[in-house]
Amino acid sequence: MQSLQDVGNTISQVQQRVDALAKEAAQLDLPAVSTTEWYQLITQKLIPQLSDSTFLVVAVVGGTNIGKSVIFNHLCGSKVSATSPLASGTKHPTCLAPPRFANEKALETIFSEFDLRHSDDADDALQATDDDVLFWRESKTAPENLLLLDTPDIDSDAQINWSRADKVRRSADVLIAVLTQQKYNDAAVKKFFRCAAEEDKSILVVFNQLLIPDDDDYWPIWLKTFCEETGISPEYVYVAPHDRRAAEQNELPFYHRQWPVTEETVHEQTPRDLMVDLSELRFEEIKLKSLAGAVTALSDTQAGIPAYLAEIRRRSGIYGDAWKRLTERLQEISVTWPAVPNPIVIQEVRNWWKEHRTGWEASVHGFYDALGRGIMWPIRQLQHRDPEAEPQWITNYRQQEWRTIQQQLVAIYDRLESLAQHGHPVLATRLNQLMAGQSRENTLAAIKEEHQHAQFEEELEALVRLQMQSFREDRKDWFKILQRLDTAAAAARPAVTVALFATGFGPVGNAMMPMMTDTALQAALHVAGDVTAGTVTAAVGETAISSSTSTGMRYLEAWFHQFHKSFVKVRQIWLIQQLQKHLWGSFLEDLQNAAAVPKTEEFQAVERELQNLKTLDFHQE
Repeated sequence: MQSLQDVGNTISQVQQRVDALAKEAAQLDLPAVSTTEWYQLITQKLIPQLSDSTFLVVAVVGGTNIGKSVIFNHLCGSKVSATSPLASGTKHPTCLAPPRFANEKALETIFSEFDLRHSDDADDALQATDDDVLFWRESKTAPENLLLLDTPDIDSDAQINWSRADKVRRSADVLIAVLTQQKYNDAAVKKFFRCAAEEDKSILVVFNQLLIPDDDDYWPIWLKTFCEETGISPEYVYVAPHDRRAAEQNELPFYHRQWPVTEETVHEQTPRDLMVDLSELRFEEIKLKSLAGAVTALSDTQAGIPAYLAEIRRRSGIYGDAWKRLTERLQEISVTWPAVPNPIVIQEVRNWWKEHRTGWEASVHGFYDALGRGIMWPIRQLQHRDPEAEPQWITNYRQQEWRTIQQQLVAIYDRLESLAQHGHPVLATRLNQLMAGQSRENTLAAIKEEHQHAQFEEELEALVRLQMQSFREDRKDWFKILQRLDTAAAAARPAVTVALFATGFGPVGNAMMPMMTDTALQAALHVAGDVTAGTVTAAVGETAISSSTSTGMRYLEAWFHQFHKSFVKVRQIWLIQQLQKHLWGSFLEDLQNAAAVPKTEEFQAVERELQNLKTLDFHQE
């Protein structure tokens, strides 16, 4: 059998893991875990009662006018609860607390379902109010490990009293069942104790108001019927005589009886002190027995932690479905993205090549380049071009790309509106929020403003540097060939104006075909991680060429074509970044994260702790 400390350590781990998972699962819009009954069992019963300063909660329970308050007062050693020859009508529980519990903060964790009020007036518990109040007072004579409770009648005409008694039962470790000849077979009383038996509560029976010795032959029969119909097995059994005077003066004798009774049983004739017997109970065993029911409730597949995990899986599935639907619809969007003019790309490659020339080749090519610029100067002057003006190719490309972006934005909004109208539990609400008001116009204006400042030249130059460096490292054989061609071109420069890669003529220059239709958002969906991280390396580092084009001039043509595709990807990613910034923000990332909650370490940790709970052994060897 596990010790209290072992169980306490396990429950503490469960709470820590559940709290961490609850933070992760907050994005699923689940009800707060603190509102569930199983979590309240952890925080309000198991954790408080498994602390180093453990204790037993002992509640006196029973039907109407059977002397519950009398027995409670005997336990307390004073008149804490009101009593009367008539039914006193206790409506609220009363607690007698030892000094270490003599403050509401300590008691609130144990009796969280009640409004605690300090009281030294026995008649306070008779107040008629709909509030669930628990009155308490300090007792310096009460054992340090016991909290004693008097309770409302469990067979009262007022159902609110039943509710209050049930709340006491849930918090109690030990129930003192007060029975009489009139009430042992009462339907409401038996119903209450059947629940207690199901929760494996420790039960002490006090058969009260007996005619002793006349009823000695009858009470065992009555108690046997009660036990059979409720399923309880009492830890101790006491009998008390019907003596009104002794009851009122707190002098009622209680006689311990062996149970079950046999023909050889010899009954004690010396009265027992109930409080002493309670304080000498097998404390840890009873405590573990009481808490076993609460621990079992945590593992309940319908209302415990497994149900919480199942709900997380269900809700995560909804978010995963939302992600799938949204991305599938967006990937249907297909547009033809404009390509950068070939001469511009070739010029950037030539610029890179010039930077990497050395020695004699650099001097020769530098001389003729300067000579060419001098010869062309008058022609440029005649064209009256502003040196500060944007190059015409950029202006043309900017206009072409903006028309493409407009087409794409129209298609995006059409699909978002369609998805919002389908009533998906996640998409409908979030998409309607995204498109509320002037969202379309505002998004279009914001992206257009950003587009006007796009630095195409810088992006093209950066991509050329990346691709050329990759080419230099991956195809060293071809790079050396081009270097030799460049050297030859330098030697024959007056006759040979340009040579292959260095000049832009030849098969490479003529290899470009019109750009194929591409799906702008599809690429971005596959590199969502890079977009979020602010990098595009993964998107543009795709330099692998098929084996059929790995040699000869076809390799150079394929490489050049791949370069154009890479630049399109750069621009597509730029658009996705703008959409994230001005349209859906972190929406796509949120959907992915929510869908992945069951795969998180927090979720798996709770599953492991749940298995540990199931291995706890509460049975005495």
